[in-house]
Amino acid sequence: MNNIKISIIVPVYNTENYLNRCLDSLVCQTLNDIEIIIVNDGSHDNSQSVIDQYSEMYPKKIIPL
Repeated sequence: MNNIKISIIVPVYNTENYLNRCLDSLVCQTLNDIEIIIVNDGSHDNSQSVIDQYSEMYPKKIIPL
């Protein structure tokens, strides 16, 4: 059974400079039953690399799209 209670959608477009801070804040929440859906809208910076890094570190929480 899926225990997810909250889905957080993070739209990303050229936000490499802010994405680490955003994702750190989300994965450190005290509520464990969350999923973080990251939607990269064709960024031209290194946002996708940051997304890939976090999805590897937190595979049960982060869903990259």
